[in-house]
Amino acid sequence: MRTIVRATTLCALVLTTALVGCARRPSLTAMAAPPPSAQATAVAPSAPESPAAAPRTPETVVIEERREVLVVERPEPATFTEAADVKPIYFDFDRSDIRPGDARILESNATWLKTNDVLVLIEGQCDERGTDEYNLALGDRRARAAMNYLVALGVKADRISTVSYGKERPVCTEHAEECWALNRRAHMLVKPRG
Repeated sequence: MRTIVRATTLCALVLTTALVGCARRPSLTAMAAPPPSAQATAVAPSAPESPAAAPRTPETVVIEERREVLVVERPEPATFTEAADVKPIYFDFDRSDIRPGDARILESNATWLKTNDVLVLIEGQCDERGTDEYNLALGDRRARAAMNYLVALGVKADRISTVSYGKERPVCTEHAEECWALNRRAHMLVKPRG
């Protein structure tokens, strides 16, 4: 009797382990599989390795996807300089929305940029409050908001690059709202094309 109880317990344990192990394995669905692309090639099912091996079904056809890596050359910030006709814009605390007064500054910047053949680097910056990671993301949103506004005004997107410094490069280091407001900005630099 003990042998039957032990055998039953052992079988139950093995079955439970198999079921729990299977439940942890992610299931693949059509949504999780990468979509076929023009560069994807289907590999034909191979012949069974042994007479006992089952042939592959259409569901097990392997898709091999070739990926190309696009290398984008980032501009070197040190090669850009300030231009008197291109002014920075400022943001409210924890915001990346373009304010009405700053929209007029961007309109003036866009007019100058459309008549001068230069590349633009927009630096997104933040005040000292918040984590480094959060401020880098916020600085990026600010730089992209300024870029998108300039593009909407007719400045070619391929002339504009963005970078976020978060709170790394403050223009004012005092711990007061007046100072923090100066650090919440999208600062624009230019360099001749070529």
